[in-house]
Amino acid sequence: MDPALLARLTSGEGWGLMQSLPTYDETAALALGARLRDAGFDADLVAAALTQSRLRARAVGKFGEAAAEMLFTADGLEQATRSEVAAPHAARFRDSGIQSVFDLGCGIGSDARALASAGLRVMAADSDELTAMIAAVNLKQWEHARVIHQRAETVQLPPSQPRDVGVWLDPARRIPGVADITGRTRRTFRLDELSPSWDFVRSVAETVPAVGAKLSPSFAHSAVPPGSQAQWTSFGGEVVECVVWWGELAWQPGRCAVVVTGRFAYEVHEQDAAGASTDGARLDRLHGYLYEADRAVIRAGLTGALVRRVDGVELGAGLGYVTSPRDVLVPWAKKYSVIDAMPLNNKALRAWLRDHRVGRLTIKKRGVSIDSDQLRRQMRLSGNSEATILLTRVGGAQVVLMLSAAL
Repeated sequence: MDPALLARLTSGEGWGLMQSLPTYDETAALALGARLRDAGFDADLVAAALTQSRLRARAVGKFGEAAAEMLFTADGLEQATRSEVAAPHAARFRDSGIQSVFDLGCGIGSDARALASAGLRVMAADSDELTAMIAAVNLKQWEHARVIHQRAETVQLPPSQPRDVGVWLDPARRIPGVADITGRTRRTFRLDELSPSWDFVRSVAETVPAVGAKLSPSFAHSAVPPGSQAQWTSFGGEVVECVVWWGELAWQPGRCAVVVTGRFAYEVHEQDAAGASTDGARLDRLHGYLYEADRAVIRAGLTGALVRRVDGVELGAGLGYVTSPRDVLVPWAKKYSVIDAMPLNNKALRAWLRDHRVGRLTIKKRGVSIDSDQLRRQMRLSGNSEATILLTRVGGAQVVLMLSAAL
């Protein structure tokens, strides 16, 4: 889709066509397109409307009912911040006393929408003309939000930075070029391939009193700038981003994790993990409870906070599993009861599963390179009960833990 076709799509005829479409059904899309063309609609307009219908259906998971009034690109939707995660971004600006935010590299406008919804004045900019036009449609309900087609590097920020002005950056993490079959371009995880560049992001942070930048969850701990706060966030158990905050927005400098579950968000800070000992896990001491830290906590390197919370020990460095005899409620960790534990040996494991009449086996693994499907076949399961096992390492040795969910 080009800007001219987008202008037609957002006109009376095009917008009316989109709003009249039924819920998207991949199996019926071709027939629906043929009927619309037979009814006299232009083929390009029909194709664009059906593409938006498909993207809106996908976007419901990120934007809920609001997706029905928004426009998208395939890349823009994938990189867009879901509403449950964007809202805390906006709240941080607002609660830090910021009143106006420049959103540089706004994409389809997901974070700009959250900023505007929080009552902040928004100046959003994107270097791609089509994307900027789409963002303008997605922000049209807020009079205090404006979108321009301009490169982030050329946007004129206030010459003397007032304390109530902030900047939000979401550098493009895709490489321009040939798209794949889904229409999406190749993703990059390298800081030196961001657009605008990482150097530009840091230069803004040096001159503006309140800056936040959304980066990949793979952002390295060693790259966290001094005095900033790096915040890894998960939603539904998946780590979706790392945001680096500077200045007024770096509430607790260092690393932290935010775990978003439904309407609630739980924060874990580097200070929470201070002084935690992760030594001492032994196979013969694993009866009790096993806690699995949320992936954002693991990615932020803060499993020590879980160790302190349950007064336990980590099974192995970086694994995110902590064992403890204590039964503790931790909203950002899963809890299991440890039924049994043994060195990983196929013959012994098969005997244990046979003795417990296990016919359905859930295999969790971390820190071991074992093919779960192959192992399941080797166990020759034949019982009528279920079991969950964890394949991991303790003291450098491969072990298997038999688990049950703990209330």
